[in-house]
Formats: sequence, C-alpha cells, structure tokens
Amino acid sequence: MQLVLITAIGVGGATIFGSLIGFMFKKISHKFADIILSFAAGVMLAAAVLGLILPSLEYGGKWGILITVAGIFVGAVSLNLIDRLVPHLHKMVGVDIETHKNSNLDKVLLFVTAIAIHNLPEGIAAGVGFGSGDTTQALLIAGGIALQNVPEGMVIIGPMLASGVSPKKTFLCAMATGLVEVVGTLIGYFAVSVASVILPFALAFAGGTMLYVISDEMIPETHAHGSERGATYALLVGFCVMLISDVLLG
Repeated sequence: MQLVLITAIGVGGATIFGSLIGFMFKKISHKFADIILSFAAGVMLAAAVLGLILPSLEYGGKWGILITVAGIFVGAVSLNLIDRLVPHLHKMVGVDIETHKNSNLDKVLLFVTAIAIHNLPEGIAAGVGFGSGDTTQALLIAGGIALQNVPEGMVIIGPMLASGVSPKKTFLCAMATGLVEVVGTLIGYFAVSVASVILPFALAFAGGTMLYVISDEMIPETHAHGSERGATYALLVGFCVMLISDVLLG
C-alpha cells in the first residue's frame, strides 16, 4: 500500500513538476513539447499493451478475449463521452499564448477542468496496474503516465497567466489537476483489491482509456506543428524503451 501511495503521488506530482517548468519557460517551443509528448505516447502505448491488455487476456481465462475486447471499447467510449462534454488538450495546447490574451477566462478554466477530468481515468489505469500483483509492470505503467503528465502540466501555465490568473492561483489549479490523478490511482487500486473478479475487465478498461488518449489526443497534437517525422521516431523510441525495460525487468 505504501508503494501504491508513493506512486500515486509521483504520477500526480509529474503534472506539478511540468507546471513548474511551464513557469520557467512560459513559451515552450512546439518541437520540444512534441518530442516529449511523442516519447510519452510510445511509452504509454507499450504500457497499455504489455502491462494492461495482455494481462487482461491472461486473467480472463476462458472468456478472456471477450472480456478484454469489451473492456477496451468501454474504456475508449467512456473517454469519448467525456470529450463530448468538455474540451481537452488538443483543443488548446500548442496555440501561441498571444492568442489567449483576449480569451475568456472561463474558457481557460474549463480547459483546466477538462484536464482534471481526463486525469481521473489515467490515474485509475495506474492504480489498476498494481491490482494485477505485478509491481514491475505497474511501476512501468505509472511511469508512462507520469511522462505524459509533464508536458501536460507545462502547457496549462501560459494560457492561464495570459488570461490574467495570478501565478499563485495558476499553480494551485495545476496542483489540483495532479491531485485528481492521485485520487484516481487509489480508486483503481482499491477497486481491484476489493473485488478481484473485476480485474480482467478493469485492466482492459484502463488499457482502452490509454489507447484512446494516445490516438485521439497525443498523436494528433504531436503532428500538428510540422514535426511529424521527429514525433514518429520519438514515439518509436518510447515504445522500444518500454519494451526493453519490460524484457529486462520482467
């Protein structure tokens, strides 16, 4: 339990760490952010497949394939429904800060709220990983999610400051989005600990949410600023780093 709590804080803390970088470099180059986000996408892709989806098949037994496929789609559809209700990263990230100087503050705060809402299932994915009993895989999954949270924390700072939010309140908002992930991690862990029968579906659900985030948000964002080739190779590097880590630590 102590390790789960430390990991939860680490996953949520990655967003806060990213926000601190955002304060230091208020206008981060698109190319730099795209490379980081692409690398994180590759790590998350491998984590979703190796750490969540394949174990779901294994734990599902006779009906493993049906449970896993159903879990993946339910996870993806759940995030799709959230996307219909609130905007997310690719709706505002990567837009020059000058664009936001005359923007409505409510829209920026809605953007931050959207990130917080999306962080909940990502946190659940990290927590569910521990429910499988494979601590190494769980830590790798959490590491992939944390990597993605760093650039996410970086990019929420500029728009908020440009919209007139004080630095203190901006940091508190960034911290709140990270704390949501801590809560999600604990929810995921306790859910599968209390009812181990839901583990196969929960693993697949978490994998589906991660695949949705990668395909619908991370990859389009990294290909939106003319750095497609670098972003593609960064994704492949991230995937291979995760694959090698899984083999060496597995």
